Amino acid sequence: MKKMICALALVLGLSGFVYAEGIAEEAAAGSERADVSYAFGMAIGSDLKQSGLKFNYSAFARGFREMMENQETRFTLDEAVDLVQTAFQAAMAEQAEYNRQREEEFLVENAKRPGIITTSSGLQYEILEEGTGPAPEISDFVRVHYRGAFLDGSVFDSSYDRGEPDEFPLQGVIPGWSEGILLTKTGGKSRLYIPSKLAYGVRGAGNDIPPYATLIFEVELLDVFEAPSEDFFSPEEAEFDPYMFDSQPAY
Repeated sequence: MKKMICALALVLGLSGFVYAEGIAEEAAAGSERADVSYAFGMAIGSDLKQSGLKFNYSAFARGFREMMENQETRFTLDEAVDLVQTAFQAAMAEQAEYNRQREEEFLVENAKRPGIITTSSGLQYEILEEGTGPAPEISDFVRVHYRGAFLDGSVFDSSYDRGEPDEFPLQGVIPGWSEGILLTKTGGKSRLYIPSKLAYGVRGAGNDIPPYATLIFEVELLDVFEAPSEDFFSPEEAEFDPYMFDSQPAY
């Protein structure tokens, strides 16, 4: 939400820094200005499309133009920001409740599928390829290839797309990840259905992982090894995936 509000604040504050007097004549100014204006619209839309808000585009354009051209506006800037924050909070609460209900329904139905195993913690998983090597221990580091997606199938992270596997300690990841990997033998491949309570919970993670998000990972366990030297954690050398390293679940 903070990122989205900042995007709006940026737009609302541009009037003091941009050639506002030219906005009304944009169509006659040539394709370059039109392209830049369109790009701004895309950038703002990208930040706002996941909010769940419903917009009146005419009113949005009117507020934008009046602010940019120093015209009299319906609200003060502080009043506008308050309205934005209230709208975001309401939309996020509605989206969170939708995600919660969807997660609950999905996990109940998914547990009935052949091959799905549900653990005492609520993690669901299935073995796609049986490994022949040892299973890791919680103190181990692992090398894996993985793909993470939401319930709608959209992928939010993938080592396959980056073209190289990742390495990380099992004690440094979300609980659903560590539990699922501990149940996989080296050389094997599993699909993990991680409930939000074993991932990022009611808060989500920034703008990327929404509240009550069930995460589905296909994980290929390539290797298991003991913790390397402390140099492994140096900022210059360690490039860990931000999705993985959150050992504190957000309930």
